[in-house]
Amino acid sequence: MSWSDLLTGQHPANAPDFSVLTGPAPDPFLIHPADRADLLAYRTLRREAFVHDQGLFTGSDRDDLDDDPRTIVLVAKATDGTVLGGVRLAPATDPDIGWWTGSRLVVHPRLRTAGVGAALVNAACAHAETADVLRFEATVQAAHAKLFARLGWERLGTTAINGRPHVAMRWPIDRVERLTNSTKALLADVLAPLDSATNLGGTGFRGDDGAPVPGSDLIAACDAILPSMAERDPEWAGWCAVLVNLNDLAAMGAEPVGLLDAVAAPTRATLTAIMRGLAAAATAWDVPVLGGHTQLGVPAALAVTALGRTAKPVPGGGGRPGHELRLTADTEGGWRPGYHGRQWDSTSRRTGAELRALNRVVAWAAPAAAKDVSMAGIAGTTGMLAEASGLGAELEVARIPRPAGAALGAWLTCFPGFAVLTADRPGTPAPATGPARSAVCGRLLPGAGVRLRWPDGATTSAVPGTVTGLGES
Repeated sequence: MSWSDLLTGQHPANAPDFSVLTGPAPDPFLIHPADRADLLAYRTLRREAFVHDQGLFTGSDRDDLDDDPRTIVLVAKATDGTVLGGVRLAPATDPDIGWWTGSRLVVHPRLRTAGVGAALVNAACAHAETADVLRFEATVQAAHAKLFARLGWERLGTTAINGRPHVAMRWPIDRVERLTNSTKALLADVLAPLDSATNLGGTGFRGDDGAPVPGSDLIAACDAILPSMAERDPEWAGWCAVLVNLNDLAAMGAEPVGLLDAVAAPTRATLTAIMRGLAAAATAWDVPVLGGHTQLGVPAALAVTALGRTAKPVPGGGGRPGHELRLTADTEGGWRPGYHGRQWDSTSRRTGAELRALNRVVAWAAPAAAKDVSMAGIAGTTGMLAEASGLGAELEVARIPRPAGAALGAWLTCFPGFAVLTADRPGTPAPATGPARSAVCGRLLPGAGVRLRWPDGATTSAVPGTVTGLGES
């Protein structure tokens, strides 16, 4: 039986065979963004449902979102082109800060049990997450709240629209938690053999970005680059191997004095490109490469160790309850080609003087605690700083410095090139930031995890508990 048969009330002479276990297979339909004709059909369905049938609105159900060019309408269409239903979703704020709402879900009155409504809801959730949204909500009629709950939505509370009972609901987006789980959650377990008073940075610096060398003013940091990146984009891999290590030193307020590299590559061309990128970065930051190890004819591998000096290293776990969290980030530049939404590149466009000024931000500010933003992203790194301080954290979404060309969800979970989080007493003056932007955008609190605070006062969970499991430093 086709959708057109069902809509017209016609039935085929011979009903199709089907399994007694699965029931009849549903007729196929596709969900996609609406074109002009689809929009007209969708709005006709809405008017019939919400104005004529339900009397929820008088005259028209149109509102400002229908005229907002950012609004997306998804429609479900049968193979013969019939619009079976639709839903719209749009940013809740201008500018868009990653908080979206879904609304005006409608399905043809003869097809409300055919799975179209649930499919549209799931499609809207998937579209929102693909658009880097971190908060997605809807206010649904009370009769449909059970459907949304079955699909995984959380109930927030009850309300009324034009005197009719509705339920506010939220789709839980765990993007930040998934990132921290995949990059940092295993650390406590795998590092357990090294767990002692002198290992892993020692007391007060446990798990920090760099490690104070006992009996000296030296700070040592070591980071590796993903082998796939070294093979796919070797010159950029060489640059980043220097970048991430100097960022580690910068987060502790250390001045770099030298680098050591360990490089392996399957071909001479790959090896040469890696070394070209590494040399360019070392020259830009004016840090010598003191030596290292090089191997050819093996799978790609790249790691750099950086050495720096400071008499007063800044710990990652020096925060206290009530301390303000400040993000200082270089928001110029753009997504690295091939790494859209994952790696922001501002550093390759900077002069050496600008790069060195950025890396002195923490040394100039001398905050109570600091961490550079790396694999765990801004939100995950906030969780690491808070965990090392034995606390939880809250970030104010609207106050986070970010590039105009980056969606919030991507910015909070990407590698941002240069970005450092610091914690200090309220009212501490802003540091000299060179070409970066800097703003207080959160605070440390008793507890654990990271939550996001939105302009309407609502909070959502970004990291529900600890990030690394290493605990307080």
